[in-house]
Amino acid sequence: MESLLQRYRRDRRKLLDFILSSASIHQIPTSSAPTANVSDSDLDVVSADYVLDCLKSGGVVDISEATKRYYEESARPVMIHSQLGDSYFLSSDPDLAESPPRRLPPRIHVNQSTNHASSSSENIAMSRDGHDLKYTATTSTPLKPVENLNIFSLGLPILNTGLSDDDLRESAYEIMLASIVFSGVQVYTVQDRKKEKSSKFLSGFKGKMDKAHLQSQSLGRHSELIDTIRVQMQISEVMDLCMRQKLMQFATRKLCDRIDIPQISLGLLNSIFKSDFVHEKSYMQWKYRQANILEEVLYFFVNLKTAERLTIKSSLAKIRNTKEWDFIMPPSERAEVLLAMKEVASKLASVPGQFGIHDETCYWTAGYHLNIRIYEKLLFGMFDVLDEGQLIEEADEILMLIKLTWSTLGINQRMHNVLYGWVLFQQFVGTDEATLLEYAILEVQQVLSTEDIDGKEEQYMNSLVCSRVFNGKEKKLSLVEAIFFSMSIWCDSKLLDYHLHFSKKLNNFKTVMTLALAVGFITSREGGEIKLTKTNGLDEIAAKKLKTYIQKSIEAAYSRVAATMDLESKLERTHPLALLANELRLIANRELTVFCPILRHWCPEAGMISAMLLNQLYGERLKPFLKGVMNLSEDVKLVLPAADMLDHDLTQLYSSACKDHGSFHPFDQDFDHYEVGEISRPIILDWVIAQHGRILEWTGRAFDLEDWEPLSSQQRQAVSVVEVFRIVEETVDQFFGLNLPMDITHLQALLSVIFHSLDTYLQKVISESVEKSYLFPPAPSLTRYKEMVIPIAKKKLVESTPLDEKVNNKLNELTISKLCVRLNTLQYIQKQMRTLEDGIRKSWALVRPSANQRWTKEESLENLEESSMMSSESIDELFATTFNIIRDTATDAINKICDFIGTKVVFWDLRDSFLFRLYRGNVEDARLDSILPHVDTVLDRICDLIDDALRDLVVLSICQAALEAFVWVLLDGGPSRAFSDSDIPMMEDDLNMLKDLFVADGEGLPRSLVQKKAEFAEQILSLFALQTGTVIQMLMTASEHISTGLDSRKHGRLCLGDAQTLVRVLCHKKDREASKFLKRQYQLPMSSEYDDTPSKDSTLRSPLISDLIKRSASFHWTEKGQSSFISLKKKLQEATSEIRW
Repeated sequence: MESLLQRYRRDRRKLLDFILSSASIHQIPTSSAPTANVSDSDLDVVSADYVLDCLKSGGVVDISEATKRYYEESARPVMIHSQLGDSYFLSSDPDLAESPPRRLPPRIHVNQSTNHASSSSENIAMSRDGHDLKYTATTSTPLKPVENLNIFSLGLPILNTGLSDDDLRESAYEIMLASIVFSGVQVYTVQDRKKEKSSKFLSGFKGKMDKAHLQSQSLGRHSELIDTIRVQMQISEVMDLCMRQKLMQFATRKLCDRIDIPQISLGLLNSIFKSDFVHEKSYMQWKYRQANILEEVLYFFVNLKTAERLTIKSSLAKIRNTKEWDFIMPPSERAEVLLAMKEVASKLASVPGQFGIHDETCYWTAGYHLNIRIYEKLLFGMFDVLDEGQLIEEADEILMLIKLTWSTLGINQRMHNVLYGWVLFQQFVGTDEATLLEYAILEVQQVLSTEDIDGKEEQYMNSLVCSRVFNGKEKKLSLVEAIFFSMSIWCDSKLLDYHLHFSKKLNNFKTVMTLALAVGFITSREGGEIKLTKTNGLDEIAAKKLKTYIQKSIEAAYSRVAATMDLESKLERTHPLALLANELRLIANRELTVFCPILRHWCPEAGMISAMLLNQLYGERLKPFLKGVMNLSEDVKLVLPAADMLDHDLTQLYSSACKDHGSFHPFDQDFDHYEVGEISRPIILDWVIAQHGRILEWTGRAFDLEDWEPLSSQQRQAVSVVEVFRIVEETVDQFFGLNLPMDITHLQALLSVIFHSLDTYLQKVISESVEKSYLFPPAPSLTRYKEMVIPIAKKKLVESTPLDEKVNNKLNELTISKLCVRLNTLQYIQKQMRTLEDGIRKSWALVRPSANQRWTKEESLENLEESSMMSSESIDELFATTFNIIRDTATDAINKICDFIGTKVVFWDLRDSFLFRLYRGNVEDARLDSILPHVDTVLDRICDLIDDALRDLVVLSICQAALEAFVWVLLDGGPSRAFSDSDIPMMEDDLNMLKDLFVADGEGLPRSLVQKKAEFAEQILSLFALQTGTVIQMLMTASEHISTGLDSRKHGRLCLGDAQTLVRVLCHKKDREASKFLKRQYQLPMSSEYDDTPSKDSTLRSPLISDLIKRSASFHWTEKGQSSFISLKKKLQEATSEIRW
């Protein structure tokens, strides 16, 4: 029963035969078979996709092209013709491979073999556009090793047979496997065992293996390592299985322990046949590779006789002839062909080695160019196929297996070290993994430190000649010299422009420098002869070379920047010199922080060289520009700061190098500073003076447009103050944004501008305020209490004078909300002043003095410290003088407005509900509890408007004004207010309610503070509670003090025993004795004769005497106001005298 695969192939042949025999297809005869027809062709190796493509396009079929396309397609996974074009079948079991890697694979580059033989082949990449299939040619390349164009060829002799990298890689695996087998190591050949090991390897490829697995038997461990190598070197499982089986069989038949490359190839050709391969193409490639290996080793052997060479040639021709070797020739004839070649190979193997080294064969020297390439492939196999910058976990163990090939490939320890270092170096260049370069340096150092080298081995290694061409001349080198030459050339190419190659790979710079010093520098003798000169890193040769690196790198970096300067300046809209300075600063900073700390180990003056060179290169472009600077133009603002910062950075670089070099003075006269400070000093002052007038103009305009509404619910200050500070801060930012050298004169000019701007604003705020004396209502005339049975038809009115119109307009403008915004604005100024001062101080601390001030040679360190201390004290004094005056002015304005708000709320806004309503007519019907909601509403509104930091201050002002108003009602309430003894308890309760309102259950003002402010009101109430006779006696005593000059008032403050207070208490007592006393002694009219109903015109104020009386109700008396009571004092003195008599 035929298998499914056989049926598939049979049906495929029938379909292709039908298509090719159709009338629409024309066949092109091949060169090898010009009369061949379809039936003569092997349809199993014809590409069906190619035939279908020809059918669609109406073209003709080229059988040779169809066969070539088939082999190319079979090298890749089978694709599905999906819309995405990215689906394919796996040739391996995904369950065994487990999950794919989660990271992207590294970028892979082509690495051709040194004989320039191409190892790439065309692949067919398919895409779908509608219903038409399109094919494009792509390149299929091996995964490793990574190639970089900067790695130079070693100059090994070319491979005459054109062996590709894939051929070398597969041959390397076969040789290593043979070396392992012939060393006596048993390898597993059971397929299920190998699959198990492969699964374990793939599942733990990037991690450490289980402890139990690490402690497995040695035999099983070798098999696992071989599996790892197989995967690393991309050998298929089928091929590997076949190789293991045949090599184990070959090892059992072979009597001697010595093995070489011809024996391995001949033994495999003798035991492996076409039937051992799944695909014919794989077999053909394998067979041709074996033939090429044999041809390379045997046919091109130098001392081979002509007859022997003809034998090898004819034998290889038979092997390459597929029809003859695989179909016509019987096994016995094939064995004879291989035997003939084996005899020649055995004869050559028996030839003694040239140098008498143990196990040496003639193949060591005859085929060293092949041996070295094969050994490289083995070493490349130790790098992770998923991350080529890392060695696999099993690298050390695999390396021990690789060393089993030494006798076959003619490798010794020193050769291994230099080749391993070379492979690590190549891998570093391709991956930029610094660890690999460090490993390579260790290998190079081992090569250089090898002591007691055997003379024979040294002669042997010197015989491994490589050929390099320098300056058109061929130079013969040993293997070690060739590798060191290549490393040195690469390092030299990078270090001559280390800013380009290491600016983004800073960690690699020191390692590359170490490698360059280890392998030596390439020098040129007279006549152009090239030589690799060794150095210890501290001699004259190394110093000269490093100076060349520095100069060339700086010049190259400068040239790159300068070349694009004009174009980039247009794109970035900046001056070319500014852009150039900024780019050079980056170069100088890298020199200071990265390159010089490394270079100074071998060249202490590295920083001095780079600093002076950068200074010179930029100075040549800057000096013509400086000659034309007249004012602070936009170009000047860009160029001068950039030039000064570059000068600062270069000076720092130069000085650090001088200290390391041990120079006498860190600022050598050869370093020429740019004259930025001298040029910028006067033009900065001119700019500040120009800003002064502009800021004052903007400040005045912002204030004139202010409507004193809060900026927002969160920002309660006025818009104008924000604008003023914005202008000031913008000026400060522009000032320090100049980034130019400055001194204290420039700072003084800036602070003067700030002071005048803010002071002007504060003075404008203060000028809009009104004296609070205009807020008090007209005080009624002094009367005595007397009830009138028959009402008077026409009562006298309290005299008053109208307020000045300007004052009245100001009072109407000064609403509570606008006053709160003013207070918030002043508080905002206080806060912003601290922020502004701190910002200016910090910015000033970063200001650089001019270059001459920084690095004046004549000044000693002691003088510099003393000058710095004096400058710091002057700056502190300058800040204190400027900002403290502004703070004091703002604080005074806050206190004045707070005092004004309290008086205005109570005596102006609430005068109808508080002053003119409280206790009018009688106490019981006009108590304070009906008025307090109005006060509470005002307090709530103010608390919503005012800044939290000012809340208690404003509420305290209202509290004090409310208590003054309460006293005003008691003492200056007018004819409509008279209090009996029964009213006193209710009035005391009202006073307690007023205090509780402002305490607000602990959420308002402190109770102790409110109690202190209410003491005078409580004292007044205590006077009303006294007997009338007691009050009269107190009045007489107070009058005597007036007559003797011992007034109870101190510094204008009313006290409990003051005569003015006692007279008003008697005027408002509902008591006949008090009324009689006032009538008899002061002739005061009856209260019923006056009408003290509040006037509709709230802008009236009392005449002089009423104003004086009103002032007596307040807590304080001014000295000017005291002189206005002389007449009243006289009346009191006269009345007292009459009473005494």
